[in-house]
Amino acid sequence: MSGQPLKGKVALVAGATRGAGRGIAVQLGAAGAVVYGTGRSAQGQRSEYGRAETLEETAELVTAAGGQGIAVRADHLVPEEVAAVAKRIEAEHGGLDILVNDIWGGEQLFEWEVPVWEHDLDNGLRLLRLAVETHAITNHFLLPLLLRRPGGLVVEMTDGTAEYNGTRYRNSLFYDLAKSSILRMAFALGHELGPRGATAVALTPGWLRSEMMLEHFGVTEETWREATEREPQFGISESPAFVGRAVVALATDPEAARWNGRSLSSGGLAQEYGFTDVDGGRPDCWRYLLDAERTEGFLDPANYR
Repeated sequence: MSGQPLKGKVALVAGATRGAGRGIAVQLGAAGAVVYGTGRSAQGQRSEYGRAETLEETAELVTAAGGQGIAVRADHLVPEEVAAVAKRIEAEHGGLDILVNDIWGGEQLFEWEVPVWEHDLDNGLRLLRLAVETHAITNHFLLPLLLRRPGGLVVEMTDGTAEYNGTRYRNSLFYDLAKSSILRMAFALGHELGPRGATAVALTPGWLRSEMMLEHFGVTEETWREATEREPQFGISESPAFVGRAVVALATDPEAARWNGRSLSSGGLAQEYGFTDVDGGRPDCWRYLLDAERTEGFLDPANYR
């Protein structure tokens, strides 16, 4: 994509500190947008993750990419703080063109393959609040700004497509419920926003090379292929920039309304729009997983890039 097709557009990426949120914010900046990034890890404070990434770093990356990055610390479980974000955007820009709901924060809260009666209840309920309630609060306060301008886009970030999640158990009741709820939220938003000239979609990356995932494998974005020696399926992974480019493709598509209420993936949209990951590939994780399940054997990830 040449030029800055989103020059003059205003975006909010809720949950922009790391991972997909940071990747999306940077790619929106590269396309010329003003990008507000919100989250809890800013102004010298950290979220319960206790990790080193900050919103200020994300804002600097957005600006370096060609946009304008603005870091705003906000806890999206606190309505007053989210309302303050909306008031600031209104005061500074008068409206909003793109809203990306990427708030999550649940990696340390769910237990793999642990039934609900054995799962820590406080952690499970906290996960649901972080993953679902935050999105509802954010939409409540920000959508009035988005509807002031024609052609607004809302992207609800989740894990897994509707096709995949609809018939498969996702790790635990709490995780499954959280990710499926976001798919349904995008569907409902599509019904509420479509008649008013805006578009809502659910979007999932594939196997994301987030900061936490790279750290888990002991590699960097530059050396990530070394991890395939231990886990060959990691060959289907993607950088956070890939899903960021998916959001840019949607935001610059004059016919994006055709996706309203739909469940989408970065790999599927790459085939539709022709964008690539930073290495020039087009990894399609969810197609890979479906095909691998059908064949009940190992498939070469290289054939899905």
